Amino acid sequence: MRILHAGVDRTELERELRDAFDADPDIVTVVARQARDLSESDQFVTDFGAELTVEDVIDNLADAPEEYQLAERWNWWLGALDLSHGGYARFSVRQDTDKTS
Repeated sequence: MRILHAGVDRTELERELRDAFDADPDIVTVVARQARDLSESDQFVTDFGAELTVEDVIDNLADAPEEYQLAERWNWWLGALDLSHGGYARFSVRQDTDKTS
């Protein structure tokens, strides 16, 4: 089981996210960073009694509506965590609608 903490190679998490969701590399980097920040905060382990793993992230994002892109999937999962436990909104990903400016 791969635990998300400061010692984990973020490249591995990014690769798994790209493979699972065929996502834009820039979005993959942002989501991976937020996942790592969530893990390092210890909020997940406090709320669920276990460390956050790469598998946890992939499995939960896979449960999001099929038409959602990676950032939407991440925010969807965090929204559910925030509703059930509170304090997760701070890890969400801001989605800009205009990337050309």
